[in-house]
Amino acid sequence: MSGEPSDEELEKLRKQKREQLKEQAEGQDGEAMEAQREQAEAQKKAVLRQSLTDGARKRLNSVKMSKPEHGEKIEQQIVALAQSGRIQGKIDEEKMKELLKELTPDSKSFDIRRR
Repeated sequence: MSGEPSDEELEKLRKQKREQLKEQAEGQDGEAMEAQREQAEAQKKAVLRQSLTDGARKRLNSVKMSKPEHGEKIEQQIVALAQSGRIQGKIDEEKMKELLKELTPDSKSFDIRRR
């Protein structure tokens, strides 16, 4: 033993180092994605705050409480409208009602016939 590591030991060390680097890269990617997600959420909230009156914001929040997926879609739609410049002024409660009617899928109706 001259103090030099064998090929097997070197391969083990290289493998450990690769795994360590891989874990670090995954951790950094996760942190970056989380920071990006938080930034997008903050930007969305700011756009909604600028575009909605208090009454409209309350109505949107009540929709989100009852149907979270539907509320998210509506928020995304409002943000897209605001960013494209298609919203003039603020959306009040009446405009929000109209938007909700437009964006809400038609409810299924049932006809019951008695024989």
